[in-house]
Amino acid sequence: MADEQSAEKFDQYAEQYDALHHASITASGESPVYFADYKVDCLRRLGVTAGTPVLDYGCGIGNLTERLVVGLRDVHGYDPSQKSLEVARSRAPSATFYQRDDEIPNAHFGCAVLSGVLHHVRPEQRRELLQTVRAKLAPGAFVVIFEHNPFNPLTRHAVATCPFDDDAVLLWPRELKRLLRECAFSRVRLDYIVFFPRALSLLRPLEPRLRWLFAGAQTMTVGFG
Repeated sequence: MADEQSAEKFDQYAEQYDALHHASITASGESPVYFADYKVDCLRRLGVTAGTPVLDYGCGIGNLTERLVVGLRDVHGYDPSQKSLEVARSRAPSATFYQRDDEIPNAHFGCAVLSGVLHHVRPEQRRELLQTVRAKLAPGAFVVIFEHNPFNPLTRHAVATCPFDDDAVLLWPRELKRLLRECAFSRVRLDYIVFFPRALSLLRPLEPRLRWLFAGAQTMTVGFG
């Protein structure tokens, strides 16, 4: 039922998604491409290489998938929204896409990414979803969760004014860490990310050193298998 509701909602937003997303991040001075490339850089620092099979779980219209296929050979995307997948396929034709999660191969992926997915999932359904994702990972693989940081007031404003985030329930960092531990990930790491807008871009090389600072606009939580 959760997938059906999500599919219906994002079918309606598929054509407008990029414009609405861009409007919600105006304060950053950047486009959605910047944030997708930022996440790709994070994955590379975590050890994702050209040959790592990567699953973009909840890929939507393919903002991140499109950037992943630039340097990776084995990229897969899943989303319950058919219209979103139509856009994603056109943007990343070399990727493999699924509309049903039971079609995704089990124990295959070296890394699974959930980018802005969990805040659309009801809190009582989040653990089950993460258990589903865990089953898709090969032994020793990891999951990376990018989420909005509720400690950041600018982020909260962006979420509050974004039409497709009307159902958003933001995740506190402690909840993310707890969920991953409950899903039997042996080690969990939390980084705060995305600190400086374009006007302060000269300071961006410092961001990896600021991962402990809760002022970042987003969080990156990693669960190692």
